[in-house]
Amino acid sequence: MKISEADILIVPGLGNSGEGHWQRRWAERFSTGRVVEQDEWDRPLLPDWTARLQREITNATRPVVLVGHSLGVSTLVHTAQLLHDTKVRGALLVSPPDLESETVIADLPHEVRSFRNVPRDPLPFPSLLVASTNDSYVSVDKAVDMSTAWGSELHLAGEAGHINVASGHGPWPEGLLMFTRLMQRLKL
Repeated sequence: MKISEADILIVPGLGNSGEGHWQRRWAERFSTGRVVEQDEWDRPLLPDWTARLQREITNATRPVVLVGHSLGVSTLVHTAQLLHDTKVRGALLVSPPDLESETVIADLPHEVRSFRNVPRDPLPFPSLLVASTNDSYVSVDKAVDMSTAWGSELHLAGEAGHINVASGHGPWPEGLLMFTRLMQRLKL
């Protein structure tokens, strides 16, 4: 599938993906890409975030490919369980947080706890999970566990932190190559 044949829905995490973040760059670069904008970026509630994503998927005019980062991945996986006869053809899952870890969740806003109990059912579409070996929000073992549960292909990106601007991943050309590879596997 070509990028131009799909609605690319970009699903940022807590605090949104600010200027310079690879998700924002991709949204600007892809003619069919757009960011799923949430009403509340800093004190998120799971029902609100999943409802918005579900609405965006429903309103899409082409097949959908999702690109989630961090808490956006958790949103995407929760939403996947609500979709029936979906237009979603695939997903790129980048740096999913381990919300069951007290160490990870301790410094996050209390509302993030509503995202816990992320479903472990296989996703109903192909997916590629990208995680780094030194992300403070998820261990390699937990990333392997998530990819196995969700039926996702796993790519370990080395020591790449949380794969965001703070870890030096503004443009993130390696991610774009992985996304292109995923798109080539997808069917209309």
